[in-house]
Amino acid sequence: MDDSAPSRPRWTFLTNHARVLAAIAQNPGIRVRDIAARCLLTERAVQKIIADLEADGYLTHTRNGRSNRYQIPVGTPLRHPADAGPTVADLLAVLSFQRQDGRPESR
Repeated sequence: MDDSAPSRPRWTFLTNHARVLAAIAQNPGIRVRDIAARCLLTERAVQKIIADLEADGYLTHTRNGRSNRYQIPVGTPLRHPADAGPTVADLLAVLSFQRQDGRPESR
């Protein structure tokens, strides 16, 4: 057995849906290929996640030539009953790494 291969974590703090939504929030014109690379997912998985988000009202898109432009209705509430209160906008604010003074965190 090769112990040098990196192991994958058994669980993570963010779902793939949250990662895809955050990538789109940061760049509404982002390509599926670029989302997949950024989120370490397949393009097919990203397409499925985008379809899920659109079907449940968390995302819309418009065609612009050969590309899509995404819109996120930020007032939409989070799905789980335990998350009642915060909206998608609140989640995206946290995921954008805003500092307490409102300025973006440098990376």
